Amino acid sequence: MEELLELKELLLKGDIPGSLAIVEELEDMSKSDIINNIINYAVILLVHLIKQQVENRTTRSWEVSIRNLVREIKRKNNRRKAGGYYLTQEELMETLEEAYLNAIDEASLEVEEGRYEAAELEQRVNKEEILNRALGLIVPAAS
Repeated sequence: MEELLELKELLLKGDIPGSLAIVEELEDMSKSDIINNIINYAVILLVHLIKQQVENRTTRSWEVSIRNLVREIKRKNNRRKAGGYYLTQEELMETLEEAYLNAIDEASLEVEEGRYEAAELEQRVNKEEILNRALGLIVPAAS
């Protein structure tokens, strides 16, 4: 809120460079918030994909959750008014990679009822395959 008041003051003074600096700061804050939201959804998405891979099975509950998480990630990433996306495909992959370790920790509590420590679970998972699958669900290949 402080930033908006400062922006208003700068605009009233005609300080365009100062105003643009505040706008850029607000954009960065907004993008950071969006990335944090996407990371939170990505952790849960990755947990389900890890469980599917390690347990070599799926459930309706996991499938529904995966679909809902993918929709939420897409919704958060979509620039409704300006059009386009906040994160590029490359940035989405970086975000998934950031979420991966948290997902391994969470999945270690769930896979086969907590049978594996996080480090053990990480050895059993094909990280590249999981990340590529997640990205493929979020950004399907062009047909």
